[in-house]
Amino acid sequence: MKVGEQRWDEAIAEADEEYRGRMHNICCDNCHSHVANALNRMPDLNYDAISMIRISKWDMVKLCVLVFVRAPYVNWKQGIFSQFLPIAILLLLFVLLPTLLTK
Repeated sequence: MKVGEQRWDEAIAEADEEYRGRMHNICCDNCHSHVANALNRMPDLNYDAISMIRISKWDMVKLCVLVFVRAPYVNWKQGIFSQFLPIAILLLLFVLLPTLLTK
């Protein structure tokens, strides 16, 4: 099995080919599934560098949880704030705005 940058590039190209033309949706077959597919094709010895946790089979839930709790760019408070505040504001607008306009 090839290892290193070339194999990583091939794994991404293979995952891209599999997901080309697929209809992506928000719940089941989305960008997290695409990335998990590419990670599953990459050499096993590189998984420790990504997550510091040995994962033998990636899926969208494991990937999403690891990105959410282990991302080095924001702390957990900023992560929650940046992830959920925009959708909370939109939901409030769509729920409150019609009730305020009908009164």
